[in-house]
Amino acid sequence: MTGRSTEPTLPSRRTFLRMGALAAVAVPLAAACSPGFDESPDPLGPLLRAAETDAAGAKALGAEGEAVATARAAHAAALKTEVDRLNRPKPEQSGPAETPPSSVDALKERLAAARKQAEGLVPSLPRYRAGMVASIAAGCAALQQSSEKLGRGDDAGAVDVPAGVQLSGETADAVQQALGAEHAAIWVYGLVSAYLPAAFGGAVSRGTAEHVKRRNVCERMLSAAGQPPAGPEAAYVPPKPVTDANSAMELVATAESDVAAAWLGVIDRTDDAALRTTALNALVGSARRGTAWRAEFGAKPVAIAMPGQSV
Repeated sequence: MTGRSTEPTLPSRRTFLRMGALAAVAVPLAAACSPGFDESPDPLGPLLRAAETDAAGAKALGAEGEAVATARAAHAAALKTEVDRLNRPKPEQSGPAETPPSSVDALKERLAAARKQAEGLVPSLPRYRAGMVASIAAGCAALQQSSEKLGRGDDAGAVDVPAGVQLSGETADAVQQALGAEHAAIWVYGLVSAYLPAAFGGAVSRGTAEHVKRRNVCERMLSAAGQPPAGPEAAYVPPKPVTDANSAMELVATAESDVAAAWLGVIDRTDDAALRTTALNALVGSARRGTAWRAEFGAKPVAIAMPGQSV
């Protein structure tokens, strides 16, 4: 018989080499066509939408609503800047759009939900986002504290030594700064007790005890890391003279604000989830305590929108 062989024709070695070269080129080309960034929806998106909805709906709800609207607008602005910067894909809307609060009770529920959602994100976010979201959580907690109609909200969690935390470098420096703020707060509470009516004795005692506990937590963390804890200053100079009950209350509120900023600095300089949680509880606690003192001497606004942030 004549004709072509039925045996398959094998490619030459040169063909193999050429095919291998093409395959090698195809891999980087495929990689170049990939987006090169996280395609999942931005976890800050729900926080942003909630803040925008609260800011839009709270304005018509009386004095409490106006204060909340202003603070939540500040939250929305901070979140939008960060969400727009990262520009991650927007999830498709599923279910009904968020309904603006139509009553103070509804606003109270939304504040509690926003605070819980923000607190839940803090341990896992990148540093530059974790601090902002922690400040927003503390702002929601401060708003809750500012009015009985907003429910006052839950107190912050305990400030304890986190298990297994490792302190070094900038994290240790941040804890030292928190320790310094706690030393100053203890001194302030001791000073103002001479200027405040007896009715404030319980608040002064509770505030002092909380800051002593936090001081001890800082010292234990630093000592465990082989870092000598800094001691208190011999004396502190108040930003304004303390001459009466109102100036004493203002000084306490300032001390709590300073402590909040110091603990926010810890969140900004650690990736340890347990340490972030400890610092978040301290930040929220000082934001709430500072709000209570601000209400006593008539500060406006009563609640700081983003406690710990520089203004």
